[in-house]
Amino acid sequence: MRLLLDSAFVIDLMNGLPEAIARQARMYEVGDDLMINEIVVCEVRAGLRGEGVKRFERLLEPIEFIQPGPETALVAGSWREAAHGRGLRLSLADSLIAAAADAVDAAVLTRNVKDFALTPVRVETY
Repeated sequence: MRLLLDSAFVIDLMNGLPEAIARQARMYEVGDDLMINEIVVCEVRAGLRGEGVKRFERLLEPIEFIQPGPETALVAGSWREAAHGRGLRLSLADSLIAAAADAVDAAVLTRNVKDFALTPVRVETY
């Protein structure tokens, strides 16, 4: 399965949450294709200090970095506009993460399923 890792998953993994650790082990066992984008990297890095930065950099090594183009940002913007039109809020970060996953036919791996409910992207949880 193609998975775009969300910030929640990466943070839970770095904090040693057993469910996240078990999901990571399962991903490597079954050979999932793991991806991450600049939004997630930025969100996670912003909360790290000292050795945490080095641990995060090591965690990123085997993960494919994707950076879809402007058409993906346009899709994310259309999802935000549609949500706003219904009186709902879809965050900039979540819309961009979802659109990146959609662009590469991946599911978003997160525990925050509700963050992506306003998008058509597939969501996997742990």
